[in-house]
Amino acid sequence: MARRIEELEDETGAIIKYRRHANGKGLVSPSARVADSARVEPSAYVEADARVGLDAYIGAGSWIDSGATVGDRTFVGANVHIGKGCVIGSGVRIGSNVKVGENAMIGNGSRVDRDEQVPAGAVIELRGATAARMSLAAPLHEQRATRRAA
Repeated sequence: MARRIEELEDETGAIIKYRRHANGKGLVSPSARVADSARVEPSAYVEADARVGLDAYIGAGSWIDSGATVGDRTFVGANVHIGKGCVIGSGVRIGSNVKVGENAMIGNGSRVDRDEQVPAGAVIELRGATAARMSLAAPLHEQRATRRAA
């Protein structure tokens, strides 16, 4: 049987405790809230005060930083970093190797293609059916330019 509590040492030498999430065995800080139906892969981390919603998926090697929120039915691919204080809406799909800067917001139903970088404080939101179609077809840098012009 695997250990339910893990202790790791950070770069400052402090010992940080994590518990293994029942669904997927990912590492979750005791002060984080992760829905029972969410899947957190074994090599993924959810830091202190973070929130992960119903039926969300956190991929292998991903890191949900402290104070971040991941909405219901959101998919976070492998090796993704969701920065401190980020708010990721429901039904969002984030591809592998994405870096989301601190305090960024990604609205419900948005898509972020793999290997993209979302700057700190950025806001990505969808408005109406046209925006939804655009998010599925256009690269992220084109989406930002279009949204600013609207």
